[in-house]
Amino acid sequence: MRPVVSREKTSFGRWTRRQWLVGSAVLVAPFSAARLTRSAMAAGDAEPILQPAAATSEAFMERAFDMKRRAAESGDQAYGAVVVKEGRIVGEAPSRVVVHGDPTAHAETEAIRDAARRLGARDLSDCVMYSSSRPCPMCEAAAYWARIARLQYGAGIADGGKPRLRAC
Repeated sequence: MRPVVSREKTSFGRWTRRQWLVGSAVLVAPFSAARLTRSAMAAGDAEPILQPAAATSEAFMERAFDMKRRAAESGDQAYGAVVVKEGRIVGEAPSRVVVHGDPTAHAETEAIRDAARRLGARDLSDCVMYSSSRPCPMCEAAAYWARIARLQYGAGIADGGKPRLRAC
């Protein structure tokens, strides 16, 4: 059964704002619900993240290097990254540039996407990113826009500080 929407026009021959919004909701609602359901399913279908025994910087960096090994084994560029929130890994990824044929699928951006999807939020301001190497300008910009609190990188766990938006 289809809802009845008034199509009365104002004196200028246009719908009022309320009529337009109600009419739009009838058309858009099924698509929005489907998109939300797919997003929720995608987050729920993701592999669970195995947490390290100890929530230390060394353990998180070791996981980033595990992601680096996974990337190399799959034939991709050898980079890996994890995103950590309150002592738990909430996003992780190897580089997928070659495998996906996507020049933006660097390990850091993929880990940010994974964390945002799993948390259901784009604001990752209470998260730290651990990366197998210093993030490139594109990845640092992605961390900046995701509001990542700090960057840690490399085997020596160098502190990259708060991400900055730099010129490429």
